Amino acid sequence: MPDISEYKGVWVFCEQRDGQLMPTDFELISEARKLADDLGTTVTGLLLGDEVEGLASELGGYGADVVKVCQSPLLKDYTTDGYAKVVCDMANKYKPEVLLIGATTLGRDLGPRCAARLHTGLTADATHLDIDTTKYVEFLRSASSIDVDNQTFDYEDRNLKMTRPAFGGHLMATIVCPRFRPQMSTVRPGVMAKGEFDQAKADAVKVEVEDIELTADDIRTEVVAVEKAAKKMVDLIGADVIVSVGRGISNDVEGGIKIAEELAAELGGVVGSSRALVDAGLISADHQVGQTGKTVHPKIYVALGISGAIQHVAGMQDSETIIAVNSNPDAPIFEVAHYGIVGDLFKVGPQLLEEIRAQKAAK
Repeated sequence: MPDISEYKGVWVFCEQRDGQLMPTDFELISEARKLADDLGTTVTGLLLGDEVEGLASELGGYGADVVKVCQSPLLKDYTTDGYAKVVCDMANKYKPEVLLIGATTLGRDLGPRCAARLHTGLTADATHLDIDTTKYVEFLRSASSIDVDNQTFDYEDRNLKMTRPAFGGHLMATIVCPRFRPQMSTVRPGVMAKGEFDQAKADAVKVEVEDIELTADDIRTEVVAVEKAAKKMVDLIGADVIVSVGRGISNDVEGGIKIAEELAAELGGVVGSSRALVDAGLISADHQVGQTGKTVHPKIYVALGISGAIQHVAGMQDSETIIAVNSNPDAPIFEVAHYGIVGDLFKVGPQLLEEIRAQKAAK
């Protein structure tokens, strides 16, 4: 068993594709900054690729103290073997206490391989992270039904508390890794708030180009070509406005989706959905908002015919303004909505459209 006292610092694997940093990098660096401040330690970004040193300073603007850059032509295209070897070599050399990886397609492949090689645990698809137990208890108070005042907590515990959906999103589980290091988690994209960019911190970040040991013999696969699909996916995470539909459109799915599309078009947004419609095959999975879909933080979230099950609310409750339309006055969605309309969405929706268009025409 390793001496965990030797492990220091919060590290973030920073994913880049075609020489562009991923939005998840900035979210994770921002979250890592909070965790590191609670631990009284530093944030290190780990950047792999070929000739990617020029990307490093931007990570400093979101809170990284150091960015370690590992460059090689063998890292130009992602391979599990190549990236896992370099990440594990760096982790073994510098011994980070925490290692975070975005739960992207790449991260979901890389994280488990690295955890196995490092002989540590991995919490997959985390949606909340805490070091400070007091903050964790406050999170439980606001986001769960646990009676925290009648529970016993170890307020001296400095382990990373990694919370993720379990059992198909029907409950939330918090996982700790007290005996092994680093404490690893893949983190769902979109759930962590991106901090404000600070140019002074970007200018001050320490960029260190590492010497790495990586040969073609270390990589058992060869990337012959990278083919990008032309399929257009809805960008829920990056949208400022989302108009979501739920089970309330079941009697006229086509009509309900049309109302949502027209509202989204007028507001400059995109269409979202509850899990019920996705499971029924009425809308594609890339529209799903919730614990088992996307976690979103738009400026405006319109919920049409969505009851407000906890799994859905967990994915949109941090929206700046929530507008709910539901025929059931006792629907749970009204508990989180800033504005609630009790009524038939097939009547209210067109009225909203008419009013929006009138307001736009008057300007």
